[in-house]
Amino acid sequence: MQGYDFSQLTKIEPLKSLKHGYLKAYGRNNQGRITGGRQGRGGGAKQLYRVMDFKQDKINIPGYVAALEYDPNRTTRIARIHFKDGEKRYILAPQDLKVGDPVITAEQASLKPGNRMKLKNIPQGSLVHNVELFPGQGGKAIRSAGSAANVLASEGGYVQLVMPSSETRLVSGECYASIGQLSNAEHSSIWLGKAGRTRWLGRRPKVRGTVMNPVDHPHGGGEGKQGRGTRRPKTAQGKVTGGRKTRNKKKKSNKFIVRRRQK
Repeated sequence: MQGYDFSQLTKIEPLKSLKHGYLKAYGRNNQGRITGGRQGRGGGAKQLYRVMDFKQDKINIPGYVAALEYDPNRTTRIARIHFKDGEKRYILAPQDLKVGDPVITAEQASLKPGNRMKLKNIPQGSLVHNVELFPGQGGKAIRSAGSAANVLASEGGYVQLVMPSSETRLVSGECYASIGQLSNAEHSSIWLGKAGRTRWLGRRPKVRGTVMNPVDHPHGGGEGKQGRGTRRPKTAQGKVTGGRKTRNKKKKSNKFIVRRRQK
């Protein structure tokens, strides 16, 4: 079993104004039926949602890190920011960000972890996270623990980013991105160690399709151990899986991909 090191986090209660409860669907639709391949969900510890500022649109208003906190809804750590105008917000905490560090969002800012600026003003070779894909949209990509994109060349109003998947992608230079690699990089080496810790996360046991009944899965049924009865394995919804490419060839964002991820 391997767990997290919480020693760097501030021993403080989360902001009451930026947290609220929420109902989990557990993969069920409005009729209470399991949909979309979401078997094995349910239970788990109760969680409070932290309202995150992915857009970080307080331009040229300085702030400082008041606390580094744990968020049960995401893999990375979060930082509580107190701004000069009195407002408080949560942002994703990059590595090497410490309590008391200044942060700012501006078109051009210093290359310090936590600062946010336009991609066209970020020098080549810098690591960025919480990247906008379209100007003014708010951060959509690179938001999980330990992830970062590498800034490559800039031309024609677009910046080339090497994504964590090794895909090279064009993003408008007018989009904002935060400096640094995200915290809690050791998340990928966590070893839960027992079934109970998995249940705390809201995951129930998984069962192979071949041991189900025919009504539950395309692989189900038969006397004793039976083959699938099909050359291509299927999901519980009857769709072909196991190596089949699922990306839409007519996807609008295909034109922004310079080099696909390596298989």
